Amino acid sequence: MGEIEQLRGELDAFVAEVFASVPRRDQRAKGDCYLRGLMLDGRRKSIQPMAGRLPDGDMQALQQFVGQSTWDHAPVLRAIATKMTAAVDPQVWVIDDVSFPKDGKMSAGVARQWCGALGKQANCQVAVSLHAACDTASVPISWRLFVPREWDGDAGRRARAGIPDGVGHREKWRLALDLIDEAIGWGLAPQVIVADAGYGQNTAFRHGLAERGLDFVVAVRADESAHPHDAVPTTPAWSGNGRKPAARYRTPASSLRDLAAQTGRKSYRQVTWRRGSKGAMRSRFRAQSVRPAGVAARRHAMAQATGAAGWDGVLPALTLLSEWPTGAQAPTEYWLTTLPADTPLRRLAGLAKMRWRIEHDYREMKHGLGLDHFEGRTWRGWHHHVTLVTAAHAFLTLRRLDPKAPAPA
Repeated sequence: MGEIEQLRGELDAFVAEVFASVPRRDQRAKGDCYLRGLMLDGRRKSIQPMAGRLPDGDMQALQQFVGQSTWDHAPVLRAIATKMTAAVDPQVWVIDDVSFPKDGKMSAGVARQWCGALGKQANCQVAVSLHAACDTASVPISWRLFVPREWDGDAGRRARAGIPDGVGHREKWRLALDLIDEAIGWGLAPQVIVADAGYGQNTAFRHGLAERGLDFVVAVRADESAHPHDAVPTTPAWSGNGRKPAARYRTPASSLRDLAAQTGRKSYRQVTWRRGSKGAMRSRFRAQSVRPAGVAARRHAMAQATGAAGWDGVLPALTLLSEWPTGAQAPTEYWLTTLPADTPLRRLAGLAKMRWRIEHDYREMKHGLGLDHFEGRTWRGWHHHVTLVTAAHAFLTLRRLDPKAPAPA
């Protein structure tokens, strides 16, 4: 409690800035109180135990502020994102998702689905998040709560959870693109997009980024198929009868595993991509140009060429970055990127590996700031709580980035 009290002046100024869109002074005061509750020591960060630890904690007032009050969370997130991207100076934007195990069926968006927190199918909520990151710091920018398809036709549950009209099931990769569009709409400068294979494996997601003119470095599975860069499609002879045959590659596409291992370990170079607390982080990497294959890739290429008649059969090229650690029998990690294959390997590896920062964000927000401790069920309450946790995380990150400030506990 003492440390938080010593920071009251700085916290007051921070709250005044990022909660400036909240119209009422008493609401901003409750926001300040809630942030202090999140940052105080304590095993549980739901409203009742937080209120008990705060000298000005009023459980009923905090419940109303988070669960029923009509303040809009989006301008608060925008203010936090604008302030924090200036402080962090990010090199990448990272897309990821996080799960919240739940009991019962009434919490907004809850369903039996893959729960990363438990490593299995379970009853949970899932949220997609966008983060700005550099080697030394990262911050969440915004969030989208995933709504499973089963909620679309359940008017009773939707009404009780307060899910707005017009909000329904939308695939996670589309929510990710929505988050990116929102951040750019806020005036933030987009960075290289980084994502794990849950998003990188999705051809439509990669094409969505490319259509927006955004560079990316996304993880993919080893069994993703592609042609070598120099493979050339040919068009079979046409007799003049029937439909003109489309251009096709002569040989079947190979797996990224096979393409990456073709030239053996000798083609991989050792790279140190950053220095961690335990010393240099290094491994062996290779970058090569490939042409991702598959039905979705062909359809997109045809669409870009305004139909099959205008397509020459050439699939667009991307760079395959692969990692072959010392002692491994074959490459172990794979990424596809729009950055050219002659980009310095250290930069490619550093961008690909920067996703680790987001695990740090989730760990701090869950274990230290109660991200998954919200006990309400409503759409509005969940977004208010997540926004307040984001604000608390931002305030602590600013303290860490200030060389004159003592490190927060």
